[in-house]
Amino acid sequence: MLKEVSQRKIDFKRQARSQFDDWANAYDRSILHHFLFRPGYMMLMEEMARWRLSHAGPFDLLDIGCGTGEMAGILAAACWPVTYIGLDYSPSMCATATEKARAGGCPNRVIFVGGDSEHLPLADACVEFVICANSFHHYPHQQAVVSEVYRILKPGGRFILVDGFRDNALGWFVFDVAITYIEKSVYHAPWHVMDRYFNTAGFTNISRRKSSILFPLLATIGDK
Repeated sequence: MLKEVSQRKIDFKRQARSQFDDWANAYDRSILHHFLFRPGYMMLMEEMARWRLSHAGPFDLLDIGCGTGEMAGILAAACWPVTYIGLDYSPSMCATATEKARAGGCPNRVIFVGGDSEHLPLADACVEFVICANSFHHYPHQQAVVSEVYRILKPGGRFILVDGFRDNALGWFVFDVAITYIEKSVYHAPWHVMDRYFNTAGFTNISRRKSSILFPLLATIGDK
């Protein structure tokens, strides 16, 4: 039984990598970019702007599941003193993000690396901020990811996780029915499960914020 569960989770990750490798070149032109991804990025920026009111100095940020690196460009436009590290499990996404950053003139303090969100290639307590937008539902070991984020955050650091809100009728249909039918092996955690992930990892000052109507999103925020 344990071997079967482990194999299913390996297949889950392999399928996600293949899907996003295939999707990399068309990702920014997807209809979901307008209705789902972009609103998620705006939620992140709004929450980060609030955090910046009391954290004005330079900071390091890790973007888990960075995709084509859209957040790197948004942060560059904000002119914040941030060193941006984008991490993605898909090599094609990292390659596309790197090319996009070069073409857009992003500063040298932007880097993209391939990696597994369950085993972040960073030292303990090394970054002030971690974000994850619209990729968490693809992760088969979600608690492990949240715990890894806690490990690499500096004391006082913040984690913002944005994913589909499936706790009302519309969200249930969009994410548990439609998106799951299209993407197959995904799991959009209910808010109370997300709350448990953050509490179990050790986060404090946990809060939530819902946004959007047609494609409802949930931001879960926690401090170390």
